[in-house]
Formats: sequence, structure tokens, C-alpha cells
Amino acid sequence: MDSRVIQMPREVHIGPGVVHDTGNICDGLKLDKKILIVTGQKTYDIGARFAIDSLQQNDYDVEVAKVTEASFESVGQVEDLIDENTTVIGVGGGTVIDVAKLSSSNKGVYFISMPTTASHDGIVSPLASIKGANNSTSLKAHAPIAVIGDSEIISKSPFRLLAAGCADLISNFTAIKDWQLAKRLKNVPYSESAASLSIMSAKMITNNIESIKPNLEESARVVLKTLFSSSTAISIAGSSRPASGSEHKFSHALDLILDKPALHGEQCGIGTILMMKVYGGDWKFIRNNLKAIGAPTNAKELGVCEDDIIEALTKAHTIRPERYTILGEKGISEDAAHELAISTGVI
Repeated sequence: MDSRVIQMPREVHIGPGVVHDTGNICDGLKLDKKILIVTGQKTYDIGARFAIDSLQQNDYDVEVAKVTEASFESVGQVEDLIDENTTVIGVGGGTVIDVAKLSSSNKGVYFISMPTTASHDGIVSPLASIKGANNSTSLKAHAPIAVIGDSEIISKSPFRLLAAGCADLISNFTAIKDWQLAKRLKNVPYSESAASLSIMSAKMITNNIESIKPNLEESARVVLKTLFSSSTAISIAGSSRPASGSEHKFSHALDLILDKPALHGEQCGIGTILMMKVYGGDWKFIRNNLKAIGAPTNAKELGVCEDDIIEALTKAHTIRPERYTILGEKGISEDAAHELAISTGVI
């Protein structure tokens, strides 16, 4: 019988002020006393310095590595600072966490995820998105041994980031449709439990959309917990299928086209409107929820020209062609893309 290990965090700490308990949390995990903090310039001041204070009060030897991009070069530089007794803590957004996750996985040491924003669903998943020469690559890494999510810090981050995280979660609706389609037509492996958890995560956002507000710790906590559950679905599935389908292909196509892409979750939100329309589903429900959270629903709000939307739609099927979605193997024509984008108000 085939078997697969599902990696899950041993502990999850979510709430206001938990960053100040970092040292005690690491003690409880029985970690060695050598810690490498991977962070960014801004996130050092926002969160890392508080974690460092807590760790040093508990007699940890702390080293800091600041990264600016999720590249293989950054991963290599961080790996050079890791030995067999090091625990890596990623304090920051998606870029920082992906670098910390992959470098620690490559060196076979523990990793702790400490997000300072709730703009992505990779805080728990065993996958890392790393930029290569021409595009981003999703690579197998390992799940964190623990998650430390300070909802007070996250509530103080720009609300646009929280809205983008909500949009990324809402995109689960079409991702699951694509996964189910691929199961029927291509017999791809499918997990009912992972799919159910993914849809539940999306519904947690749409059911609470009116209560998610700027500068509100409770809102940050809801979104952070929901991103955790969506990431857990990815861990259960062993792939990003529960949270990444045709709408993510559209977003990744935009990444290749644009000199300066919008936020990942924002682009995926627009992609979800479009792909739900292709499925004949309730795309207005998607659009209305994105509007309610303050996420973009059209090209102008996204800061993208209409021609780029059309180009991304026609190229989306070429992104990860092995991942079958509603776009099929031939994609959609330019005329069909125009009709789709106009009919949904995206352009």
C-alpha cells in the first residue's frame, strides 16, 4: 500500500502579543539554543526585534539574516549560515518565509513560521515559491515545526495586505473546481478532506466578510487562522491543488507580463472572478465579496492595463501545463478573452 507523510506543525500560537513568548515557545519545543532569524529590513523592526529580545532573555544564541527577494541566491546565502544545531525562524511576509522554509528544508533543520502579514496562504504549507531566471517555481520544502502568528502585529500592517490574503482564500472556490475537473478528466490524485478544508476556509472569509476591518486585531486573527487552515489543506493534499488552479495560472501569467505585478492575492481575486464565469458559476458572488473587503475587481483598480489582462488570459494555460484546469490544454482565444473580461467588468 502506498503511504505518504503529512507534515503538520507541532504547535500553533495565534493571538495578540505572542511574539513576546518566542523564547518560551522554543523552550517548550526543546530546541537547541542556536537560532537563525530570517527577516527583511522592515519586518526586522516590525516583528523580528521583539522575537530576538524574547529569545535572548531565554539564553538563545541569535543570528540574523536579512533577505530582499525569494531567489535561489538568497536561499544559498541563508544556507551558508545554518549548521545541524540551528533552528530557522522566518519573520516576515511570503518572501522571507519561503526563503527560510526552503533553506531550512535543504539543510534538514527545524523551521518556525512567524508571519508579519496575512497576505498569503503559505505560512504552514510544505511548498516554497522561489524566483528563477524567468519565472517563479513552486518547490517541495517542509512544513514548520511551529507557527507563531502575532495578530496584533498583523492588524497594524497595511489593510491592503490583509485584503489580498482574503482574496487569495476566496480563490479556493475555483481552485477546487479545477481539482475536481482534473480528477474526472485526468484521474489526478484527489483528497476529499483537503478539498473540504479548502472550501471551508474560503467560506470562513465570505461568511465573515463584513466584520473584517482595518486595524482590528480580531479581524487579523480570523484571517490568520483561516490562512492556517487553507495551508493545512495543502499539507494534507501534498500539493498546492487545494488553493491553486486556473485563477493562479492567470496571476502567474500576469507576473511574467508585468514589470511590476500587483499583490499575488489581488491578482488571484481577479482571476477567480474570470474563472468562475468560465465555469458558469456565481462570479458576481466572488466580485461582491472582493468589493466588500476592498480588494480590486477590475483592471483599473488592479493598476493593470486592459491589454495585459487579455494577454494573461490567453497565456494562462501555458503556466504549469501539467496542472490541468478549466483552461484546458489549448487555452482560450483572444476574442473569447475579450468577451470574458468585458462581461465580468474586469475591463
